[in-house]
Amino acid sequence: MNVTKRFGKITALDHINLSIEDGEYVCVLGPTGAGKTTLLRIIAGLLEPDEGEVYIEGKLVNGVPPEQRNAVYMFQEYALFPHMTVWENVSYGPVIKDWERDKVERVTSEILEMVRLAERRDAFPHELSGGMQQRVALARGIASGARILLLDEPLGALDARLRVDIRTQLRNLAKDQGLTVVHVTHDQEEAIMIADRVVILREGRIEQIGTPYEIYSEPRSIFVASFVGGANFIEGNVVHVDSHGSTVELRGGLRIRVSNRDRNVGERVVVAVRYEDVTVGKRREDGSNNLSGVVESVLFIGGFIEYDVKLENDEMIASKILLSEVKETYKTGEHVVVSFPPEKCYVFPYPKTSLLKEIEAV
Repeated sequence: MNVTKRFGKITALDHINLSIEDGEYVCVLGPTGAGKTTLLRIIAGLLEPDEGEVYIEGKLVNGVPPEQRNAVYMFQEYALFPHMTVWENVSYGPVIKDWERDKVERVTSEILEMVRLAERRDAFPHELSGGMQQRVALARGIASGARILLLDEPLGALDARLRVDIRTQLRNLAKDQGLTVVHVTHDQEEAIMIADRVVILREGRIEQIGTPYEIYSEPRSIFVASFVGGANFIEGNVVHVDSHGSTVELRGGLRIRVSNRDRNVGERVVVAVRYEDVTVGKRREDGSNNLSGVVESVLFIGGFIEYDVKLENDEMIASKILLSEVKETYKTGEHVVVSFPPEKCYVFPYPKTSLLKEIEAV
C-alpha cells in the first residue's frame, strides 16, 4: 500500500496502491522504464520499498526474505540450472525443502505431465527450445509449492507464433492450479488476452486498473487509449453542448459530434477514435460523423486492411478494417468519406504539456 521506490533521483514507483485477489491473473502493462519490474521485485522481496507496506495473504512482509513469502519469481531469462536435467530443475524446490522422496517423485511427475515435458525429463536446458525452457521454468515454480507466481516478461524471448500458444497455456495452467499470478509485460495484446485485470503503469504511477474490456473500451487517459489498441487523436474546441452531446470544431472549420457532454463550450479537447471504429467509403453514413478526404496509403496487415486518409484540413485519420468486412477497396489518391459514430469518440481535456508528450510511451 502506498509503495514508493527511488533509485537516486529517479522515482521508479510513486505511491502505488494495488490489491490482488486470490487466484487472480493480473497483468502489469507499460512501456520500458514504467516501473513494472521494480514493482514485481518489491512483491517478491528482492527489493524493499522506501515508503509503503506490502501485504501477502493479509500479512505484512516488509523485511521478510523472498523464500518466506510463498511466492516464486520467474526471471525473463528463465534462470534454469544448466548442469541439471529437466527433472532435476523441476524437483529442485521440493528436494531442498526436504520433502519425502515419494512426494518429490509424485509432484514432479504430475507437473511435467501437466506442462507436456515428461518425455524430455532427462534433457538439459541447452537441448530444449525457448518454449520448452519457459515451460520448465514455469513447472519449477509450480513445483515449489508457492501459491503466487511473479512473472517478469516470461514470453519475451519467444518468437511471435510460440508466444501466442504459450500465453494461453500459461493462463490455463495457473487457473487449473488455483495460483495467483502477477505477469509483467510491455505487450498490450498479451495482457488483453490473458489477464483478469490489467494494471497500466507509466513513469512509476498507475494510469488505470480494470478488466481488459474496461481498459480497451473505457480508457481514462490519452496515454491509455494510445498504448492499448491505439487511436486517432484529433485536436479541437468545444463549440456547442446540448442534451445529446457536444460539437467539436477541428482545425480548418471541420466539425464533428461526440456523445460526451462533460466538457465546456470553449474548452480545448482531444478526441480519440479507435482505428477500427473508422470506416472508409464513398457515401455518408447516417448517424455518423462524415469527413471527406483522399487516401494517402493502403496497407494489408494480417487479416486487416489499413487506410491513411488526409482530410480537407490536411489532418490524417487512420482506419483499420477486417478483411472479412471489406466490401470495396480504395487506391492511393482516391477521394473517400471517412465515417465514425459520435458514441465511439473519447473526449479528453487537452494535456497541460502537449498531445505528443501525452501519447509517448516513454
